[in-house]
Amino acid sequence: MIETYAFLAMFTLQILIGSVLSPAWLIRRVREKIASSGERLAELFPGVDYKLSAQRFAIQHRAFNTGIAALGLLLLVWLFIHMQRPGWNQTKVPLFLTAYLFAQLTPLVFIASKAAKFNRAFKSSWTDGKRKALLQRRALFDFISPLPVFIAAFSYVLLFALVLYIRQHPFRGFGGLTNIVVVTLVYALNGLLVYGCLYGRNRNPVATHADRLFAIEMVVKGSVYACIAITVFVSVSLTLSLLHLQRWGLFAVSVFFVITMLICSIGVIPRRGPGNVPGSDGRLPPSDSRRHSEAPT
Repeated sequence: MIETYAFLAMFTLQILIGSVLSPAWLIRRVREKIASSGERLAELFPGVDYKLSAQRFAIQHRAFNTGIAALGLLLLVWLFIHMQRPGWNQTKVPLFLTAYLFAQLTPLVFIASKAAKFNRAFKSSWTDGKRKALLQRRALFDFISPLPVFIAAFSYVLLFALVLYIRQHPFRGFGGLTNIVVVTLVYALNGLLVYGCLYGRNRNPVATHADRLFAIEMVVKGSVYACIAITVFVSVSLTLSLLHLQRWGLFAVSVFFVITMLICSIGVIPRRGPGNVPGSDGRLPPSDSRRHSEAPT
């Protein structure tokens, strides 16, 4: 039963992070951003009480996630009762866990869709003449240290070796090279996302240069960490099956979901001291101060 209690503890942590802490972090981030950008917001949106809008957002976002947290607690109680039975359904539980993860991600998807819609509308009505863009060279390691990138690449190599080994000693239900194909697609999609973020056009007409750099850092780190997480999760799942420890599978799934929530919250998790984003103070790093110029976009 220890694996059951470990899983229930991890699922409780998922509820806490995804539906309590993460919304609080996001609301705090929005309030800090409004406090530091009051003059710019007043210039861009004259006559709009952005503080009142932020307060309404906080109330709605907190209420929405409180409801999701309540659903999570009900699911936790059901899981505790259901998993005490000798013949509990081992297929139904992962489905409920996945459905609840999507429920926790729903507020973030809703916010992202509204932001994208606003950006398109605001960009189409932008009448302030030609905007200026900083022509600054950006590279991957300007936003993330080489160590996580190395870990992502090395974990992929280890997973490939593990799959090849298991092919020589297969167990029932082993997917073979399909595991590699799925992980490779995840790496490819995240690689395209990072490339587009580094070298693509700025699609947020309201964002400052510092906002742009911060967003790039969050996307780069989130993509690299997501690659590491999916690779480690697949490796652990295969190893548990190989060692006939499938009863720990739900615990591994729950750990992966908790990490997923943390990755989704990477941009709003409070950090000590000033941010280490290049140019987070609105200025370019000294090493890049000689490599930029202003040009109309």
